[in-house]
Amino acid sequence: MSASDMEYSIQEVSELLGIPIQKLRRWDVQGVLVALRTAGGHRRYAKELIDRLAASGLNATADKASQELATVKRALAEKRRIIQLLLESENRYRDLVETSHDLIWATDAQGRFTYLNTASNDIFGLAPKDLMGRCFFDFEAGAAHISNRRFLALLRKNGEVKSYATHVLTAGREDRWIGINARLTHDDNGEVLGIRGTARDITEQHLASRRIEHLALHDSLTDLPNRHSLQSRIEAALGESRVGALLFIDIDHFKYVNDNFGHRSGDQLIIGIGSVLRDVMRDCGGELHRLGGDEFAIHLPEALRKQASDTAESALDAIRHYRFPATEQRIISNLSVSVGIALYPFDGADVPSLFSNVDIAMYQAKELGRNRHVVFDQASDNLRSTHKRIHWAKRLRDALDEDRFCLFAQPVVRLRDQKAVHHEILVRLRDDSGGYILPSTFIELAESLSLVQEIDLLVVEKLLAFMRKHNQVGKKLRYFVNLSRVSISDERWIKRFMSLLKASATDPSQLVFEITETAAMTEVDVTMTFISRLKDMGCRFALDDFGAGFSSFYYLKRFEVDYLKIDGGFIRDLATDEGSRLFVRALNDVARGLNKQVVAEWVESPEVLKLLVEMGAQFGQGYLFRRPMPLEETLRLPATRMMRAKAS
Repeated sequence: MSASDMEYSIQEVSELLGIPIQKLRRWDVQGVLVALRTAGGHRRYAKELIDRLAASGLNATADKASQELATVKRALAEKRRIIQLLLESENRYRDLVETSHDLIWATDAQGRFTYLNTASNDIFGLAPKDLMGRCFFDFEAGAAHISNRRFLALLRKNGEVKSYATHVLTAGREDRWIGINARLTHDDNGEVLGIRGTARDITEQHLASRRIEHLALHDSLTDLPNRHSLQSRIEAALGESRVGALLFIDIDHFKYVNDNFGHRSGDQLIIGIGSVLRDVMRDCGGELHRLGGDEFAIHLPEALRKQASDTAESALDAIRHYRFPATEQRIISNLSVSVGIALYPFDGADVPSLFSNVDIAMYQAKELGRNRHVVFDQASDNLRSTHKRIHWAKRLRDALDEDRFCLFAQPVVRLRDQKAVHHEILVRLRDDSGGYILPSTFIELAESLSLVQEIDLLVVEKLLAFMRKHNQVGKKLRYFVNLSRVSISDERWIKRFMSLLKASATDPSQLVFEITETAAMTEVDVTMTFISRLKDMGCRFALDDFGAGFSSFYYLKRFEVDYLKIDGGFIRDLATDEGSRLFVRALNDVARGLNKQVVAEWVESPEVLKLLVEMGAQFGQGYLFRRPMPLEETLRLPATRMMRAKAS
């Protein structure tokens, strides 16, 4: 039998098996169905194999094999794609990790570094390779090991820690604060394999936070702990049922330095006093605080009366010996302070009570002559008076800050026709209920507390604003304004007062400033100088409550005043008291001779009005004509007779 009878050509196999020639060639290459080759390179298939395959249905088997081969190819292609993605992802991850500003790290179970990115240079000052086998504890600063032990305890307890701050020193001994995020890693049996996490340099944020905290608890001028810090210390001591002493220190006559040398010198004085008191604290072990303004405080934990008094005397003595250079040419050497002392919990079982009582003791030291200390005494006879002063000191300061002083006015009437021609300006304090407090209640206290100068200035400022707003400038109407003796004796106040008048563009002849006769006689030269300066500006002047001191007749011709306001006590009794009539008649005669005009106060009856007209008094004011009213309401007053206005 010839070879051709034992073999099939590729065309014959294609027909017998129903498989395209192209596919058979591919199978031959792939090894699925291998053909023999003739010398001429033609494919020949064994007849026996092909017949058997044809009989067993090779086409279906071949298709299945082809499909499986295609599936394998697709799987291999997908694996190659996934491997490529993984490689790209790993490269991206590596780029991100190595270029991150955050430290990315891993350790073994003992906490020794097994991996760090290049941020280790910024955190520790060392390259990753130099840190392998080392740990965070190798770089802890001072007592930071306590913090780091706490970190490990939290990590073991919770399995992770977030934003944990700790203090380290770099290889170059530079301070670093770092914030750590960490998580434990475990094997399949739950055993700890190591720790992974991140760390960030938070030095700037930490220092900024500490600075903010420091500013919140310290005075910006002296850098001493402030009132809030003191309150926290006292609250802690009281909460632990401890004893101690609290001293409040107020600089005597501090306003003199501020007014005469300027606020910058005042600040320097505060700094200087703070330095002196710091030295005192070194010897007594106390805590110095600045409360604000010209007040300091000393906290003496565990101290009782004797130690507190000794410390106060040491402070007083140190201030007495302090020489403050107010200017290059002027050194102030007579400085003193007033010190109040209270003991806790005996004089206050809570912070407000303790602070109030030590404040009272400090005010008592001032009332007793300053330059001394006073220990709070609940049984003191002066306690009620001091309570009142402290209450009004705060109330008046708040009223100034909250603009609660209001201007009222009472008409000054021309007696011959009862027409309102001028107004006296009166100040009232608006209370919390909307009512008004009369100046007789608070002016004397305001003078003793050195607050009356601000009240006087505020009244003048409000009046000038009213005149400009309602176009009262240039009219014949005049406004009488009371000034305190304390104000006109204060040269700095006078400068502010004069500057206010000059800047107001007000007709000075419309302003009549007045002080009481008693005040004028207390400091005659001061009064005469002030009157002269006002007259030079074009303003007018009046002596109020004239007649309270008969010695003033001697000085009357020396006071260049325009008006004399007769004390209301004489006017009220004019119809029933002959002595009052003699005095008022004589005063009118003297006033006419000196070319001064007379204003009668407290005119309350037609009988008194008639007598005043007969005596030649030109002006009067009182309830017979009109009660005091808010200044704005004077704009609605009719320009007619004021008689019978009392009924309104």
